[in-house]
Amino acid sequence: MRHIISILVENEFGALSRIAGLFTARGYNIDSLTVAPTDDATLSRMTLVTQGDERIVEQILKQLNKLLDVVKVVDITEATHIERELMLVKVEAVSTESREEFKRLADIFDARVVDVTATTYTIEVIGRGSKLDAFLALLESSTPMEVVRSGVIGIARGDQLIEGSHEGLLR
Repeated sequence: MRHIISILVENEFGALSRIAGLFTARGYNIDSLTVAPTDDATLSRMTLVTQGDERIVEQILKQLNKLLDVVKVVDITEATHIERELMLVKVEAVSTESREEFKRLADIFDARVVDVTATTYTIEVIGRGSKLDAFLALLESSTPMEVVRSGVIGIARGDQLIEGSHEGLLR
């Protein structure tokens, strides 16, 4: 089963390496990983997606909690949550027909054309991974020139949260 794990870590040199090393040492795969600073300059938030049954994920959570840089770990998969991913797709758009088709697809998927040249369109799509996958599937006949995906970010809905400070980390 797919799990989205939110990790609040000290913004220190080597923290990402230690977390990735934990997965490598135990033979677990990371499907996606995003890292960004929080509103507290001393902390960063990692959103990690991995696969595993409940026993494996429980073991991962325990091992992550043992790392010195880790402040808080939460598996948000079972909680009501919001997840998003960003994708940029560059397509060849040389004919009027292809340009119109790409604009139509962008409208259908609530996407945006963010760059236009004489021969290409770059389209930004934001949403759940399944939405991004569906967009790519519709482009099959016109193979994208380039695809870049950000990886998943996620946040629990409601009052359950990981804050950007050491106090009141999880409510």
